[in-house]
Amino acid sequence: MIKKILILLLLCSTSALHAANYLTFTAEEGSSAFGIKTQRINYSNDPLLKSDIPNVQYSLNGGKTWKALPNDTLIRLKRKGDKAMLKGMNPEGFSNKLIYTMFFMEGSIAASGSVMSLIDEKGESLAIPGEYCFYRLFEECSSLTQAPQLPAKKLAVECYSHMFSWCTSLTQAPKLPATQLAEGCYGEMFNRCTSLKQAPKLPATEMKTECYARMFSWCTSLTQAPKLPATKLADYCYARMFSCCTNLAQAPQLPATTLEKACYGEMFNRCTSLKQAPKLPATEMKTECYAWMFNGCDSLAQAPELPSTALAKACYAGMFRGCTSLTQAPQLPATKLAPQCYEEMFCGCIKLSEIKVGFTDWGTEYEYYGKKRSDTHIWLSNVAPNGTFICPKELPKESGENRIPEGWEIIKK
Repeated sequence: MIKKILILLLLCSTSALHAANYLTFTAEEGSSAFGIKTQRINYSNDPLLKSDIPNVQYSLNGGKTWKALPNDTLIRLKRKGDKAMLKGMNPEGFSNKLIYTMFFMEGSIAASGSVMSLIDEKGESLAIPGEYCFYRLFEECSSLTQAPQLPAKKLAVECYSHMFSWCTSLTQAPKLPATQLAEGCYGEMFNRCTSLKQAPKLPATEMKTECYARMFSWCTSLTQAPKLPATKLADYCYARMFSCCTNLAQAPQLPATTLEKACYGEMFNRCTSLKQAPKLPATEMKTECYAWMFNGCDSLAQAPELPSTALAKACYAGMFRGCTSLTQAPQLPATKLAPQCYEEMFCGCIKLSEIKVGFTDWGTEYEYYGKKRSDTHIWLSNVAPNGTFICPKELPKESGENRIPEGWEIIKK
């Protein structure tokens, strides 16, 4: 009878162990190592208190025994295939807006299991408990080859910000099932992950301020962007999302018809392999909504239609700057300019030889560091030496880099 009870207890404990989805590090080469360190976000010299450091335990024997993970101490995985399981009870979050804790690594390590075991000890929770929860968790872990599971469906402000930034060995992103986003939740999450070849699906349809800002910036191995189904945008939501993704050859569809401040600002900045822009159906502009969107996209041969007749401050500023393969500008039907709306819009488009506009006056001038600038400041500077400028009869004939390029034929209709 006692033997049966012991067997049942063993089976129950084994079942409970396997039920947990612990964050797990597996050595992909011998003598790999990991540790954690805690520091203040504001880089002050105030000493850390014991309560500032999150509760983290690790096991090197499959969960039979657990030890506290000391701060700023390397735990060695001696042989290839050795594993470390991690858990913690941190119901208010692993990091916060003042103090954050991050892993550091040596060798080559693949992560698996749920990152949420650092929150609830089991990896079962599906809600991020606090702001900045996993801020910079694996930043600069160039040894990390595989990301853990991120199962949370409800996010918090800056919760994954910079999480895998500079993880240069990471080739695939984890699934991101969340549909309830928060401000800055994915900001710079994979910044400079230069080996990242595949982006995760992003199912959310309602954006938050800066939610995807710089998410994949400098991911130079990324060739295709994920679908972006959102129709409700937010300020800076896609700002610099794919900036400097030099191998990105295809842009996602952008179905939103209602824009917000700088929502697409620098989204594809210096995506030098991008040949075709997505359709941009919105007709009501917002401040800086498309500013520098395709700046430096020197393979872009065709611009999208820009149907809006009501402009906003700097809405198209620098939008196609340096697009050296562009030969024809989209028609610009707006009859009245807005402050800085076309500033540097086609500057450096050396093959551009035709443009048709609808505005009837050259707008206003403004002060910029003590110098006067116009709404069309150097907008057609360094374009083709010969071209055609089509405009309304009422538009005054004025030449120069801030107006109509010298040497271009002017056709008034």
